[in-house]
Amino acid sequence: MKATFLKNIAQTPLIASSVASQSEGQIKEVWRWGNDNMMPIALSQISRYSPVHRRIIIDKADYIAGRGFSCSQSDALSFIECCNSNRQSLRSIVQRVAFDKCLFGNAVVEIAFRDDKVAMWHQDVSRVRVAKDGNHIVLHHNWSQFKVEQSRVLPIFPLCEQHSDGTVRTAIFYKDYEPMFENYGVPKYIASLSAIAIAHKTDKWNVTRIDNSFSLSGVMVLDGSTSTEEEAEELAQVAQQRFEGTPGQVMFMVKSSEDSDNTKFVPISSSNDGDWKSLHQQSTEDIIIAHSWFRTLSGLEYASGFSAERVQNEYNIALTTVIKSEQQDIIEPIKQAMELQLGWDLESLTFINTPPFDAKPPYMRIWEARKIDGLDYDPTDSEQNLFLSQI
Repeated sequence: MKATFLKNIAQTPLIASSVASQSEGQIKEVWRWGNDNMMPIALSQISRYSPVHRRIIIDKADYIAGRGFSCSQSDALSFIECCNSNRQSLRSIVQRVAFDKCLFGNAVVEIAFRDDKVAMWHQDVSRVRVAKDGNHIVLHHNWSQFKVEQSRVLPIFPLCEQHSDGTVRTAIFYKDYEPMFENYGVPKYIASLSAIAIAHKTDKWNVTRIDNSFSLSGVMVLDGSTSTEEEAEELAQVAQQRFEGTPGQVMFMVKSSEDSDNTKFVPISSSNDGDWKSLHQQSTEDIIIAHSWFRTLSGLEYASGFSAERVQNEYNIALTTVIKSEQQDIIEPIKQAMELQLGWDLESLTFINTPPFDAKPPYMRIWEARKIDGLDYDPTDSEQNLFLSQI
């Protein structure tokens, strides 16, 4: 049934030289990504603010990419190892796609076919906008200074178009579903933007305290005679530049005294360290929850120490609820494109998933390990009867 469906698609006018001029031409109208069309830039900058937020994105992408792929289709083996002229493997491309999906809620893969050859590239989705015709994407290196003649247009899969270089090209556009957002996806952590901002501000507050050597904030009252407010302000600015250190740590005030010198420092004590620490801990928890991720897989330590059993359990839950579903969302369109254009049967193309650490004893045989992982196994196979320690 699936093969018949793909053959029917191939017979439809999705691949047509008549639309080549549109694909390689110029599209001016695109849907804005955010109010100012700069949403990817904002999300990229936010990801550099919070260590926990960034660690989750990187780790999720690595777990989703797995250790690579296994496939019984001989024609696909060389493609899995080398997908393009940059000698990127399929695993490295999937890892970048997963990273973009986790960070932006969107991702793009470009595929080019020529005869029985295929090449695939990951495209930085921050450079991509969706054309208003709904069938194409537009790539540009700087959307703040968009120039039509510097852009490139690709059709969105399953639409494929012939190009002047003799290749048939398509772009797989991934987007996470979100109600009210039709043209672009929304990242899962969107509800934690405030928590990410809090985590960034608490870190910044600690940096400021270190820069000021944990000295108290306060008011420095300077005793001096000034005739005008301008002179008093100038005197305070000079003292601030010479003695304050980090701006905002000490406020200078000039007061005229005829009898005696009343220069003094009035400290402003604060006992809100616990509040800042609680805010930081709460923001960390909210970030992990919004990502639909797990604490031990986020690199966070516990007072009770490292628990291998807990890491293993959380990884198994993540594998079932998050990792495998994301893997299927990424690889299925790629498999369909290969079957459509090249006739490859990629039903056997599967991810190789391994836990964060090797939990299997080295004296276990290969078929026993495959049985535990839920894979096909053959106790009579001589290769599968080797011990894991021999691998």
